[in-house]
Amino acid sequence: MEATATPRTQEEVKAGTAKVTVGEVTLRKFELSDVDAMMAWASDPEVAAFCRWEPYESTKPLLAFLRDTVLPHPWFRAICVSGAVVGAVSVSPTSERCRRELGYVLARAHWGKGVATAAVRRALRDVFADLEPEGLRRVEALVDVGNPASQRVVEKAGFRREGVLRRHYWHKGRARDMVMYSLLSDDPLPE
Repeated sequence: MEATATPRTQEEVKAGTAKVTVGEVTLRKFELSDVDAMMAWASDPEVAAFCRWEPYESTKPLLAFLRDTVLPHPWFRAICVSGAVVGAVSVSPTSERCRRELGYVLARAHWGKGVATAAVRRALRDVFADLEPEGLRRVEALVDVGNPASQRVVEKAGFRREGVLRRHYWHKGRARDMVMYSLLSDDPLPE
């Protein structure tokens, strides 16, 4: 799947004082054959720390998740860097047709390089182009207050911070506060 905007082939991102060049970030539908690539990051405890799932210990349950949840999902895409699957981004339906919820996960080797931000921007362009005629007006992102890196991702992607939802969800043994972000269909998307 290609983005509706013309993709850049290189994205330069400042990392400290040095510039890091990131290969082309693309999105595509997952395939069952992606299970080994997913296992590389889905088994990492640091990657799973803010996710609702525990790190996977074998490919069998991950393959079942891929087959039963990811493939039939209306908008769940692989994040690829130079063709390699390095994460996932999803935009899930809610009880209101005007609203969807964003989720994403990225392999630790690609953190801090602009990959997640590029993937989220691309996903938003595609989702609004595909679903705005059906009534989509708002995409929300709920980010754990303890995850400032993920907060920066959505802010750089154009989301507005709306507030903190105190003790909003149960996560790995305790109630967690979440920062609510939103992006409306008529909000500008940063380049």
